[in-house]
Amino acid sequence: MGLNVVVGVLADAEDEYADMVRADFAAIGGLLQRAGAPPWTEPEGRAGESAEFESWGYSGLHALRRLAAHLAAHGQLPEPLAEPHRATADPLLREAYGALPAAPPGPYDHLIHHSDCEGYYVPVDLAHVIVDERAPGGGLGSSVRLLAETRRLAAALGLPEDLDPHSEELFEAADAAEPAAAGWQRHGVESYVCVQLLRAAELSVATGMAIAFT
Repeated sequence: MGLNVVVGVLADAEDEYADMVRADFAAIGGLLQRAGAPPWTEPEGRAGESAEFESWGYSGLHALRRLAAHLAAHGQLPEPLAEPHRATADPLLREAYGALPAAPPGPYDHLIHHSDCEGYYVPVDLAHVIVDERAPGGGLGSSVRLLAETRRLAAALGLPEDLDPHSEELFEAADAAEPAAAGWQRHGVESYVCVQLLRAAELSVATGMAIAFT
C-alpha cells in the first residue's frame, strides 16, 4: 500500500465513507475554532472536481522531507540518496521528527510535522501544524503554508514552474536507476513528490477543498 494525496475527497465519496469524512471535517472545525483560526468548511456538490496526486509511496514523502530538513539546517541540498527509502535514517530528518513545531515556525514545518499516512491540510493560513490527538491523523496542516513550502523547495531544486505532475520527464527522473549528474533530475524522487504536493496545494487553495492523505 502507498500514500494517496487527494484534493476534494468528499466530491465523489459515498455512504459510510462520506459520513466518516464529514465527521473528520467536523472535528477539524472544532480544532480551528479552539486555535482561534478562521472557520473553514469543505465545499460540497462538486462531483468530478476531485484530483489525486502520486507520492512515490511513503518513502518519496520522507525523501522530500529530508531535503527540507537539510535546507532548513544549513541552506543547501544534501547529496542524492542511492536508495530513497533510506531517508528516515538521515540524522537531520530524525532530529526534525523528534521535535515539536516551535516558535517562530520553521520554513518547512507543515511538510515535516504532518502525518505521513493520514490526516488533512486545509486552505487556512495556520502558523503551525495543529498537533492534537483529536485531529484526524494527529495533526492538521495548512495547504496555504504547504504551498509556500513546496514553492521554496521547487526553487531550491531548480524545477521548471510549468512542470506537469503527470509528465513522462518527471516520472523518468524519479524512476532512474542512478541520480542524474546535474539539474533537478539529480533528486528525481524528491522532485516528483515536490511537484505533486505543490499542485495539490495550489488546487486546495484555489478551490477551498482540503488535501487528504489516505
